[in-house]
Amino acid sequence: MRNLLQPYRALFNLSLLLGSMALVAYACNSTSGNVVAEVPAQALPVITIQNAPATTYQDYSASLEGKKDIEIRPRVDGYLQKIYVDEGAYVREGQLLFKIDDRIYRDQLNNAKAGVASAKANLASAQINVSRLTPLVQNNVVSEVQLKTAQAAYDAALANVSQAESMVANAQTNIGYTVIKAPVSGYIGRIPFKTGSAVGVNTSEALTMLSEIREIYAYFSLSENDFLQFKNEFPGNTIEEKIKQFPPVELILADNSVYSKKGRVQTISGQFNNSTGSITLRAGFENEGGLLRSGNTGKIRIPKNLTSALIVPQEATFELQNKVFVFLVSDSNTVSSSPINIVGSSGNFYLIDKGLKSGDKIVFSGLDRLREGAHIRPEPISMDSLLKSKPL
Repeated sequence: MRNLLQPYRALFNLSLLLGSMALVAYACNSTSGNVVAEVPAQALPVITIQNAPATTYQDYSASLEGKKDIEIRPRVDGYLQKIYVDEGAYVREGQLLFKIDDRIYRDQLNNAKAGVASAKANLASAQINVSRLTPLVQNNVVSEVQLKTAQAAYDAALANVSQAESMVANAQTNIGYTVIKAPVSGYIGRIPFKTGSAVGVNTSEALTMLSEIREIYAYFSLSENDFLQFKNEFPGNTIEEKIKQFPPVELILADNSVYSKKGRVQTISGQFNNSTGSITLRAGFENEGGLLRSGNTGKIRIPKNLTSALIVPQEATFELQNKVFVFLVSDSNTVSSSPINIVGSSGNFYLIDKGLKSGDKIVFSGLDRLREGAHIRPEPISMDSLLKSKPL
């Protein structure tokens, strides 16, 4: 009996298998239908590009120098007897800095004084001789030649006195040079010598550098093109008149912080550098706290006020292969990437001159979720509200 039912059981099992496969196929078809279904359009914030007044900035590398950077050098030869200051110290005008051993110059002074005494004695003797011969010549007792000879000896003695007194003054001056004082108030630089070092007028290195830094000069350069723009931008018949119209400038320090006080451009070099094709300008900054020092570097930031500029929020841009793009929204609410040309920045906004025009709409955020040609549901954002929260 079992053998007779075996073919029917196999047929039943086959029917169950085919039914299961049909159910699986139906399920798969139902699932695949959900995948290819149209995805709803994303709701993304969209802004309308417009013109607005803006201030853009341009940075130029700068080197800083004190208003007066004075090399302190010896004016006499000798051994450094005393150093009264340390490197980096602030000194006031007239303060004692160095002392050179003056013993040799004091000996010279004593010898010069002795020479004066001897010369004056000779002068007195010559005066006596002239006084003695004068009446004798008048009475024809001696010849006039003798009197002239005595007068010449007197004149020579008088000249010797002047020469000896000059040697005294020179020796006193040399003694004075052994005491070296600060010519101005400022900060002491590096001191390459130690007590006992031989120094002199022909020493290659200075004793130190004294920097008066109550005002700091920042030197920077403009290209020929930038210089021509400067000449055309500001009113005035001369360069001096144009400089007076130059706006205050900022100093960006090496750590990218902005120096607390603004400066003014004071002078422009008289000629261009042939090797670099640039011209040097000097800006002055107050430095009462002594934060800035000679030898510092930084950047001069020059503002440029624009009455109307096409502005784009930096958040609404993305970079691709060294170019900056935005997603431009069409009338049908599809997006396409559009390159823009940036000419400056102000706050959190780019200033552009190509790629967009006033009235164009772009996606403000969510750019990472977009692809070329995607359809979106725009949610308008006012540019004015952005400018209030993130002013130019």
